[in-house]
Amino acid sequence: MTASIVELHGVGKSFRSADGHSRPVLEQVDFHLREGEIVALLGQSGSGKSTMLRIMAGLVPADRGQVRYRGQPMSGPARGISMVFQSFALFPWLTVRQNVELGLEARGVPRAEREAKAEAAIALIGLSGFEGALPRELSGGMRQRVGIARALVTEPEVLLMDEAFSALDVLTGERLREDILDLWDSGQMPTQAMLVVSHNIEEAVMMADRVLIFASDPGRIRCQLSVQLPRPRDPDSADVRALIDEVYALMTAGAARPARVHGITEAAAAPTPLAERLPAADVARMDGLLELLAEPPFEGRADLPQLSEEAGLPDADLLPVAHALALLGLAQLDSGDLQLTALGRRYVDGHHGLRRDLFGQQLLAHVPLIAHIRHRLEQAPSGQMPDKPVLRLLSEQLDDVEADAVLQTAVTWARHGEVFEYDYNTGALRLPTGDEETTR
Repeated sequence: MTASIVELHGVGKSFRSADGHSRPVLEQVDFHLREGEIVALLGQSGSGKSTMLRIMAGLVPADRGQVRYRGQPMSGPARGISMVFQSFALFPWLTVRQNVELGLEARGVPRAEREAKAEAAIALIGLSGFEGALPRELSGGMRQRVGIARALVTEPEVLLMDEAFSALDVLTGERLREDILDLWDSGQMPTQAMLVVSHNIEEAVMMADRVLIFASDPGRIRCQLSVQLPRPRDPDSADVRALIDEVYALMTAGAARPARVHGITEAAAAPTPLAERLPAADVARMDGLLELLAEPPFEGRADLPQLSEEAGLPDADLLPVAHALALLGLAQLDSGDLQLTALGRRYVDGHHGLRRDLFGQQLLAHVPLIAHIRHRLEQAPSGQMPDKPVLRLLSEQLDDVEADAVLQTAVTWARHGEVFEYDYNTGALRLPTGDEETTR
């Protein structure tokens, strides 16, 4: 077995919210990044993937466990690790060459040497001739190439990429990904291992030697899948499509029950019900996906990769919608397929009023936070309450941004199902018009 460069043993990390609650973000993470491999890390937004990368880079300390680089405990940033961020993170007043030179300048490398190294890195990444350009003069793909050149100029052993292609359009992202793989496979990169965080399942299968699936609340490695196919890989080949289907199945395995896919067992802990992170799914997209699922050629059951292509939704948008439909009992996820339930069929065939009623009933039955708010409103003499107590409740398990996002998702769903209303100006939750008299 090849040598490990970075090792995580029982790593845990918690953050303290504004109200003083300690919120675990990572728990018992065990991971080895070995020489000569590319590893892809997939998981829901907010599952702690980026925090894990920052711990590996030495930018954030772990609260528990051990982090080792070449067998030695890490304390602070490791010189052999570089990171590429989702945002281009370039200084707008510096030229391409000056942005690329920053890491070398911080290390005290003499000017002539850092200029030569920067020129080589810029040429390697395909930006020769743009050394004197400012970031505003470059396209998004070119700006990200500058970020990659800046990471490579220090000749790191490990390159960490935090959704480095997600801010780009599809074609630009694919082209940049292919260029990175060409450099890796040709041996032109100084890097000996890469860890890539992604929301794109096909991207992970096309790039990686191993795919890790992250669980949430707290973040931890739920399972991993070895990819034995040689690169370059054909995205339309049967082997690649089978692996993509398998990763979809792993990503959509039910969180409330153990699931087994190809001998991989998942044992997920149930989150605190009221503070559960809801899928960030738009109601219109939920309706649209149900209608598409009910029609030919799917006739009620669809392979998720095919559904993604037909609906024109990337994985980052499709998976939350699929999870929301499963949560509400309108569809079910089974081995990477989305299948319409009998209730979902009734919903699709129903008129607007029936859809509204069914949606509201399912919210009260399956979303504890929404049921809790409705109960509190029914008990309130005025039929209304401020949102602050709900946000405080959510912030016991989530950070402030996530708590607000969960509440906004709950509000959007509840308004569609006429479970409760929300005043965006005052932050007041209230029963729908006509319900107040019946609850008094």
